[in-house]
Amino acid sequence: MKPIATLTLNPAIDGAAEAEQVRPIRKIRTSNERYFPGGGGINVARVVRELGGSALALYLSGGVPGPLLDALLDATGIPAKRIPIADHTRISHVVFERSTGLEYRFVPEGPEIAPAEWQAALDAVRELDFAYIVASGSLPPGVPADFYVRVAAIAAEKRAKLVLDSSGEALRRTLGRGVLLVKPSLGELESIVGKPLRDPASQEREAVALARSGAAEIVAVTLGSEGALLATRDGTLRLAPPPVEAKSAVGAGDSFVGAMTLALAQGRAVEDAFALGLCAGSAAVLSVGTELCKREDVERLYAALPPAPRLASPASPVAPSRAEH
Repeated sequence: MKPIATLTLNPAIDGAAEAEQVRPIRKIRTSNERYFPGGGGINVARVVRELGGSALALYLSGGVPGPLLDALLDATGIPAKRIPIADHTRISHVVFERSTGLEYRFVPEGPEIAPAEWQAALDAVRELDFAYIVASGSLPPGVPADFYVRVAAIAAEKRAKLVLDSSGEALRRTLGRGVLLVKPSLGELESIVGKPLRDPASQEREAVALARSGAAEIVAVTLGSEGALLATRDGTLRLAPPPVEAKSAVGAGDSFVGAMTLALAQGRAVEDAFALGLCAGSAAVLSVGTELCKREDVERLYAALPPAPRLASPASPVAPSRAEH
């Protein structure tokens, strides 16, 4: 199987620490500091590797923080191709407050990308040999909103599958351009359809309508503590999350995408790939900070689940969640 390519235009050095209490003005003394290579596509590549798959990370990096990101990614052992940029790679930070169990996330906008730099990223995608490519994360300033549309065109030329996990205009413009899998949150799905979706029935109708419109072959909507919703032309499937003690929401979406993409690339049924993605997302919340899912947690949660139910037509009763079996 060819490595799963991932594309990260706005990567980050993800720092994480803990503090007893977060207060204004005063110095906040932290402990247990950790640093990871981050950004949507890089995180997906880390998850694919953690679960035993092969990934290749394509990313932009530059400025003073750039070499640190390069070194952190190199330490993971994931094959990578760096596109150099002049501006500074962003540094994100998460602080876990021990006294309350709350988590504070500080996420910069990202560097300014010159036209020659984002064009170099497109050229690099053309040079890669892949069957699946995951375009994940936000677009930094300077990158046109139709950038992922151009990636979709390259994937189509290669007869490769595109997985899309983005938001806003970049997401809306790329739908309908040959996307295999799109993973919006509920809020992002509401933004796409232009109305609130407050009940399960409306969420299922709109998700399957999106799939039947050709926006994407597979729509996987993450619902936080309520699990996730899968939709294809054939119908929908809603699964409750495995019971876990959530400590952080950071990395859950990327873990979901990485696991589901790997399962699809391995030829597993879409319902089974969806269930694995849900378990990976649930496994990610077991750790505080910016850590992603761990393989042993994913396998443990997945092994405890009964076989995935089949997709059901939105007009018929919704397939029961795993928690109801």
